[in-house]
Amino acid sequence: MLERLVHSLETCPMVQRGEYNYFIHPITDGVPIVDPALLREVCTGMLRVLDLNGVDKIVVVEAMGIHIGSVLSTMTDIPMTIMRKRQYQLPGEVAVHQMTGYSKGELYLNGIVKGDRVVIVDDVVSTGGTMRALLQALAIAGAEVQDVCFAIQRGNPDIGRPYKSLVRIEVDKKVRVVERYL
Repeated sequence: MLERLVHSLETCPMVQRGEYNYFIHPITDGVPIVDPALLREVCTGMLRVLDLNGVDKIVVVEAMGIHIGSVLSTMTDIPMTIMRKRQYQLPGEVAVHQMTGYSKGELYLNGIVKGDRVVIVDDVVSTGGTMRALLQALAIAGAEVQDVCFAIQRGNPDIGRPYKSLVRIEVDKKVRVVERYL
């Protein structure tokens, strides 16, 4: 399992963003094209490792968690909500500050109410900054985070709680998959 994901990671292009080696990949960037078989492989893998028992909502982060969350929501009939980079000013909206190795800004969470049991899915965890912000927002909203899963784990970032991933990578001048969890 995960052959498409591993191959696509180990052959993906790289760019430099300041001091940061950034890999360009369909799951993490939607570029150059998202192959349905690759997306299906990632989502099927996540379904195998996630604890969805009693979950009320799937939570994703704009932008690249959306395609993964959409497929998982469709496959499980669990509603999905998206933490956005834009404020909507809806009742109950939670705003938090996010800082990663290559960006910073405000994030806004809607659609979560006290007592919701949620799982978080996302494309990649590298610095953990986005996920720490999302976890903070979910705590403010009163949600219970049942599980967290990333398609790709870069290094061993601390997000303040346990999480799962499908693969762990190291990045230098290219991507190397150093561990598969399925």
